Amino acid sequence: MSDRFERAAPGHSHADGGADSIGARPTPAQARGAAAEALAAEHLAAHGLRVIARNVHCRGGEVDLICLDRSHVVFVEVRLRRNSRFGGAAESITAAKRRRVMIAAQWWLGGAGRHFRNAPCRFDAVLLDALDPARLTWLAGAFDAG
Repeated sequence: MSDRFERAAPGHSHADGGADSIGARPTPAQARGAAAEALAAEHLAAHGLRVIARNVHCRGGEVDLICLDRSHVVFVEVRLRRNSRFGGAAESITAAKRRRVMIAAQWWLGGAGRHFRNAPCRFDAVLLDALDPARLTWLAGAFDAG
């Protein structure tokens, strides 16, 4: 893999590993983010989606979860906002964040996910205001590439 792109190895993502240093512990925020992604993955799997990749990073982009929902490839942004002082989880998915998800989706479809490149795609969001499955909101088709 070239220096231009990073891709976390299974089980060693930036979100759950926290840092690029060997033996570094994740920060509390990174640990909460990893827990939110795990809750989201469990929720989506319980609703029939199959998680096929996690924490995909490339230059200029990142996507939390990539799933299959029947014939669709679903790119999922997971947002945890425990304090709504600066806006809730939905408001935190800015145009810049959507662009980063789309860049990572395009990069993944051109590489590791190339056999899915002709499949229809969807961009979903999983929103949490606490690490509680009862307080999870899944927005299928939360945004689009257009």
